[in-house]
Amino acid sequence: MNLSLNSIFRITGVVLMVISISMLPSILVSIIYDSSDITVLFVFSMVLVLTLGITLAKFFAYEELNLRVRDGFFIVTLCWVMSCLAGAMPFWITGSIPHFADAFFESCSGFSTTGASILTDIESLPKGILFWRSFTHWIGGMGILIFAIALMPSLGISGQNIAVSEAPGPSLDKLTPKMSDTAKTLYTIYILFTVVETILLMLGGMNLYDALIHTFGTVGTGGFSSYNASIGHFDSTYIRIVITAFMVMCGVNFNLYYFSVRRGPRAFFDDSELKLYLLVFGCAAVFIFAGLMFNGTYDSTGEAAVDSAFQTASILTTTGYASADYETWPMICQMAILLLMFMGGCSSSTSGGLKMVRILVVFQLIRRGITVRLHPNVVENIKLNGKTMPSDTASAIASHTFLYIAMIFVGSFIIAFENVDLITCFSSVITCLGNVGPGFGMIGPSENFSELSTLSKYLLSIYMIAGRLELYTLFILLTPKFWNQNH
Repeated sequence: MNLSLNSIFRITGVVLMVISISMLPSILVSIIYDSSDITVLFVFSMVLVLTLGITLAKFFAYEELNLRVRDGFFIVTLCWVMSCLAGAMPFWITGSIPHFADAFFESCSGFSTTGASILTDIESLPKGILFWRSFTHWIGGMGILIFAIALMPSLGISGQNIAVSEAPGPSLDKLTPKMSDTAKTLYTIYILFTVVETILLMLGGMNLYDALIHTFGTVGTGGFSSYNASIGHFDSTYIRIVITAFMVMCGVNFNLYYFSVRRGPRAFFDDSELKLYLLVFGCAAVFIFAGLMFNGTYDSTGEAAVDSAFQTASILTTTGYASADYETWPMICQMAILLLMFMGGCSSSTSGGLKMVRILVVFQLIRRGITVRLHPNVVENIKLNGKTMPSDTASAIASHTFLYIAMIFVGSFIIAFENVDLITCFSSVITCLGNVGPGFGMIGPSENFSELSTLSKYLLSIYMIAGRLELYTLFILLTPKFWNQNH
């Protein structure tokens, strides 16, 4: 197999230790609001995960190796799966989510920032558990391993090849010379967004508990709420506007924020992907607003404008918050929302989906295909930000897009054994693979995934992780060449 197993399990142990320590704020919330029985079981969950993490970190602490790309792919997948299993422990052990398949689904949804849920009555759960449920968004939004990479130098391990394999979350390339310093820089931006949004939501009337929960769901583009009606519970235009702004901001490439500070605002607004992202957001919001007003869905122009912008941002950035039940909207508006589910935000953001950069490249490939057929001797390069893109990169993007679509059809075919309606089959897979959250039909914004079978929940859990790892990181492990030590 030729993998650096000692270093792999050691890093996995460190990640589990990070996950367990991350439960402390939620335990504090549980001490304040919940019964002692729930708190004790929550503490037991944390100790269980911490013990496993320490055991792995100490037992495999004897080999110091520079990790290769092959090791990186294995570590990323293993750590995400183990993190989701660890994250499910508080749900399951406290009895808040009695069935392990449901607890694992909810944990995968949290860490992958999908926001899909099996809960039929969110408000009945203990507050500490709800806080942990939303905090998994905040941890997963930046990427679990980005935090671990910041710790790598103290472990004597290079994080470069983990960074190469860690597809989700902001990129670690070309910000600072050291991977650990780059991870710290990105987390500084992430924490700044978190603090500012929390303060703004509190100014809008939320208490600290609600403000933190909905900030975690926004900056991580996850979408878990502590209320059954999601953001609609607050009935506040101000809160919807603040969350809309931060959803759009967190759907932007995080590297651009760093470069705009170092090089000026032109580095921000000259980005081709950002221009397409803002164009899609603006056009979709206006289109949905026009559809709502033309069909008389809203009496108030202001309410229609706020809700159309909110739902456009929520679906486009794959956050998944709901301020209204869009399944009651005109069919043309629902179709626009379905198309947005495929797109996602910018690369190196906390959002999921295909990402705007891939859509931009695919459109250029289509245009080049048409041009070549009309003028066979013309050479037309694929360009991004004015620079010619290597042909192998463009080919990889096209392959990823094809694999993404193929996985939707394969997953939908399997879900069809549930004998549910066609829109539920497709939208459940689309929303989990794209880390969106709500879909249509049985899993719409006013429904959830609770009616699906255990097999479907495990399948969709895998899809959420695969989507968060951008497919190839997980698929590489399924190839014979990966396990052949001669390759």
